[in-house]
Amino acid sequence: MSEFLDLTAAGAVATLTINRPAKRNAMSYDMWSALPGLMASVEADDAVRVLVIRGGDHFSAGADIAEFSTLRSGASGAARYSEAVHAGERAIVSLSKPTIAAVHGFCVGGGCEIALACDMRVAADDAQFGITPAKLGIIYNFTSTKQLVDVVGPAWAKQILFSGELISADVALRIGLVNEVHPAASLDGRVKELASVVAARSQVSVRGAKAIIGRIVEGEHEDDSVHSLYDAAVHSADYVEGVAAFLEKRAPRF
Repeated sequence: MSEFLDLTAAGAVATLTINRPAKRNAMSYDMWSALPGLMASVEADDAVRVLVIRGGDHFSAGADIAEFSTLRSGASGAARYSEAVHAGERAIVSLSKPTIAAVHGFCVGGGCEIALACDMRVAADDAQFGITPAKLGIIYNFTSTKQLVDVVGPAWAKQILFSGELISADVALRIGLVNEVHPAASLDGRVKELASVVAARSQVSVRGAKAIIGRIVEGEHEDDSVHSLYDAAVHSADYVEGVAAFLEKRAPRF
């Protein structure tokens, strides 16, 4: 694991904090390499229902520039580094539990890649977003590009990738890059509230919805595996409790 990634849990909500303020939470090779193991820990913890990923004053300013002349030097080094980034991003996307990115300040390059890997993005009004491979002679990974296109559409994906310019939180909200924007002072409270709401819902429903939405985004169709989700839901304890709570006019206890 990495000394700059802190994973904690409070009740049903786990929080992964990018904690490298001296470098505006720039992501190093070791940090990317730690993500799959951290996601496996979240997946394995039955008490955790939601994961929040956050930074501090900044979500993440992107790649650690110091490593471009060392670990990313040359074609083979760049390829190895890209594999670690891709594996870390896919580990977040593949988590069965819902994820929320809480974004303050810079959310650039690899930082934006992490935010896009999350299911939901809630931003402070001081947030700035950008993806900058066009400034480095790098081609953005196919699956991460698809993630961007799925969220903002091809026209805005092209503008973001072609220009490498930063966009404001207001623009990010308008184009669908983020779900919500709040004053910086209220962001953490809103993220806590949203995470608590999602954690209180039926996890059979939440994780089933996440799985089906993922299939839809990938262009897949309804098949036996989807039907098995329906079947498991109607035979679950959550369904029994949900119906009972509805009939008794009370909040369900999932």
